[in-house]
Amino acid sequence: MSALTDLLSTDAVRLDVAADDWRAAIHAAGGILVSEGISTAEYTEEMVRNVEDNGPYIVIAPGFALAHARPSPAVLRTGMSWVRLSRPVPFGHESNDPVELVVALAASDAEAHTAALSALARVLADPERTRALQQAASPEDVLAVLDGNRPTDKATSSPASSTGPGAAPGPALASGARPRPEAPADETSPALAEHKILTVCGNGVGTSLFLKNTLEQVLDRWGWSRQVSVEATDTISAKGKASEAVAILTSQEIARTLGDVGVPVKVVQDFTSTAEVDAVLRDTYSV
Repeated sequence: MSALTDLLSTDAVRLDVAADDWRAAIHAAGGILVSEGISTAEYTEEMVRNVEDNGPYIVIAPGFALAHARPSPAVLRTGMSWVRLSRPVPFGHESNDPVELVVALAASDAEAHTAALSALARVLADPERTRALQQAASPEDVLAVLDGNRPTDKATSSPASSTGPGAAPGPALASGARPRPEAPADETSPALAEHKILTVCGNGVGTSLFLKNTLEQVLDRWGWSRQVSVEATDTISAKGKASEAVAILTSQEIARTLGDVGVPVKVVQDFTSTAEVDAVLRDTYSV
């Protein structure tokens, strides 16, 4: 078992579910959480209100939505549900619509599910495993793919998969060198010893963790992990923490909500794409 399948059972997987619109799709995923004793029906309504209030930022990759809301008394335990729709439906996202796969996440706190989301991000970044999920004939097949049993993990361990399609090798820092953002702080500032980048979503427990995982993969490949830290947070906290960061990475919808926070706000469309995040990071640091 993996951290991901620890939170997702075969009983929480539904395939070829009919939904007329995005609300019905979220209700389908939320209904499974209720039936599995993971959350109450109120949490499903909280997930719907999250999209109504913040826009379709939960559609973090082509065809994929991560439905979630803040931890609340409506969450009985941390868990997930998995819904593959019989017909994709639009959520209103300008580049990632229509949505075929809706994963609902209920988190009792901000920490318990981080490993599971990191694992899911790696799966969805692998085209071969994504196709296998789209073609899975049963819930057991879905969990097998998520566990890495089918197809093999050759794609995820290869350099091409870890860097994303078309991504060039990242720059290496010379000994003692430091990252230089497009709008650097005073050269004498001790803050340059470690830069911070914020990844931001509406609640700080879902999509921002997806983006954090992808960004950290790119930083690891560049050899910049010791110089640049990444913190996943929500919109309210991000405004207060912006002065500590050199940049914010987020969705188009959340970028509009944040407005001018005094540091560059970079938009990422596909939160699972190391190639896109690589390009955004290069633009941030002018490399």
